[in-house]
Amino acid sequence: MTILVGAAQPSNQVIIMKGLGMAAASAAIIVLSGAGQVRAADLNTVPVKAPVAPKDPVCMSVGDFFTTDCRLIWQGVRFYGTLDGGYGYQTNGARFEKLASSGVNTYLGQPNLGGKWLPSPNVLSLSNVGLDIKEPLAAGWSFIGRVEVQFDPYALEILNGPRSVSNNIGVPLALQTSAGDSNSQGTFYTGQGIAGISHSTWGSLTFGRQGTLMADALLAFDPEARASVSPLGFFGSYAGGGDTENSRATTSAKYRVAYDKFHFGLFGQFGGYEQGNASRGAFQGDVGADFNVGPGVLSTDLIGGYTKDAVTVFLSGPVNKIGYPVDPYTSTNEVMFAKLSDNTSIMAVMKYSVDRLKLYAGYQLTEFANPSDPFTVSGTGFTDISGDFICFACGNINGTNISSTAYTKHKIQQLVWVGGTYALTPALDLTGAYYHVGQNDFSNGGQSAAGGTCAVARTALSSCSGTLDAASVILDWKFAPKWDTYITTAYERLGGGFDYGYLANNNWSTMSGVRFRW
Repeated sequence: MTILVGAAQPSNQVIIMKGLGMAAASAAIIVLSGAGQVRAADLNTVPVKAPVAPKDPVCMSVGDFFTTDCRLIWQGVRFYGTLDGGYGYQTNGARFEKLASSGVNTYLGQPNLGGKWLPSPNVLSLSNVGLDIKEPLAAGWSFIGRVEVQFDPYALEILNGPRSVSNNIGVPLALQTSAGDSNSQGTFYTGQGIAGISHSTWGSLTFGRQGTLMADALLAFDPEARASVSPLGFFGSYAGGGDTENSRATTSAKYRVAYDKFHFGLFGQFGGYEQGNASRGAFQGDVGADFNVGPGVLSTDLIGGYTKDAVTVFLSGPVNKIGYPVDPYTSTNEVMFAKLSDNTSIMAVMKYSVDRLKLYAGYQLTEFANPSDPFTVSGTGFTDISGDFICFACGNINGTNISSTAYTKHKIQQLVWVGGTYALTPALDLTGAYYHVGQNDFSNGGQSAAGGTCAVARTALSSCSGTLDAASVILDWKFAPKWDTYITTAYERLGGGFDYGYLANNNWSTMSGVRFRW
């Protein structure tokens, strides 16, 4: 019985769950991982059931390693990894950031301005190395485990989203790097660190640092598999049920099981900030099924979840009455805010696979409310997942602040996407997708320090109603068993509150690169 497969990245190997005469394609979650407002791929997963598979081919020489599909396995432990490097051009870009998941703002960040040629690593998947272990126990049971670190392949730095943000405190907006919050926090288990058990009938139960059920679902139901060219990959908040730092939990349990055409999942985070989490508790539940419809298979999942005292961090500086940054080249008044909220989210996804074609669609509704445990006393705070202390009203002390009242009127955010992948040849795939995000006006009549309100301009506050529209295309050629090369292009436009504090509201991003996965 083979339990775990391969690498942990979007569009890497897929875990195929078989047994009990079922085709659990939608439960076959692509393994990965992180970042976004933010970033890519805050993910991983383990199989619901143990598939029956042929013995993995083991590499016998250096030549085999680079030219065949052999694997590096010793005593039941597999060493795997991904290297993804590229280069590209953006009509409105920002400087390269070695700690951010994708290195550059594929999608707009506040400092994006002007055309730039930029190194573009981790476009289709995050570069990583890791170890898988599978040890048979008895009567269908196995011990399973995985540890994985994710890094920038150019700078060879472990990814650390919150630190990339804090490093820009006090830097004029137009001079900042492509920093962005994410769940990556700079440890050797950045991607995942899990241990658990699996059974051929009773499913899998894992503990440790792992992705949420929504993160798993997005890997399987995003046409672009949460690549950085997809908003679902670049902005990890959707996988986190509202905030990117919650797309993984460091102290968590996840259970998955399948029966006939159906599969089920439960996820729970226990512990809080002190245990390296970005919330004080979370849970999610998932139910899904696969049906034969006409000549193809229709896969669906429905996931719901709640996160208490969720954290997201971002930089904020002075703006004028309509929300445009003041003195973006000279002002050093940028402060890092931690915004706290209680988030409730529901996601519905579907995929139809027939012959060479796969069609995708999804919807997510998220409600943001003020946190259950606000910080209201100056100097009080918490240590974030990167190990940095953030405190309330500490802008003049360490350049940080905490917002606990952003959602007195609840924010309602809706996300919808559609797309498809067509195999032009067995080795050449063409993927395209469209994404739309909208939010209500939750400003509650408030105004900025400069006197801006949503009645003055829809960009005056981040809490004004707003939209994000994006479309992207990927052409991916798998020219060898472990190698592929790609070219991608994406367009994004921001409107209303989504454009608050930004130097540009639209961007074309075109990138090309090569990926090696073993």
